[in-house]
Amino acid sequence: MKRNHHVPGQLFLPGFEAPPQPTDRLFFAIVPAPDAAAAIVRQRGLLRDEFGVTGKPIGIARLHVTLSHLGDYLGLPQGAVKAAMTAADSIRAAPFDVAFDRAASFHGRPRKRPLVLLGGDGLAALAKFQETLGRALEKAGFGKANPHYTPHVTLLYDNRLVPAKVIETIRWTAHEFVLVHSLLGQTRHIQLARWALSS
Repeated sequence: MKRNHHVPGQLFLPGFEAPPQPTDRLFFAIVPAPDAAAAIVRQRGLLRDEFGVTGKPIGIARLHVTLSHLGDYLGLPQGAVKAAMTAADSIRAAPFDVAFDRAASFHGRPRKRPLVLLGGDGLAALAKFQETLGRALEKAGFGKANPHYTPHVTLLYDNRLVPAKVIETIRWTAHEFVLVHSLLGQTRHIQLARWALSS
């Protein structure tokens, strides 16, 4: 009698193998100016000391504000890259100021909660730009933008829940936005293209 051999402890269902895990992510972002990135790193150190969070800090080169998450894929999807770049080419917007004045953990996860920087009125122009980009991406076939968009900078992930805290404001002027290719699980971001903002 023919038998199916499988690793003990694994669930084996013929024809129902687990789908492969995505390896690549695409998103649009703005990146903090060098002095703002340094201020973010300093503030993160203060938060780690105050609240005892021990999660691995996100590298300074990967600090960013996500504008639009375009999807997770197996390999780099050239069609999606081309469509995203076409949408970005259509954007006409002036530089805008960004200001983050609070820190907190995002709720909703029992473990590995993101510790992030947040803001209020100082992020109004960023939110407006994100809406503009979202409309261009929708026309390019990426579907509707997230209606619950919350601009933030992720500092690290930790199991500890950090309550909302007012911080010294970190601000910069966004002069460009970028299309980022993230290699999942490798802590690597590759900037595929950038677009200048001009008045």
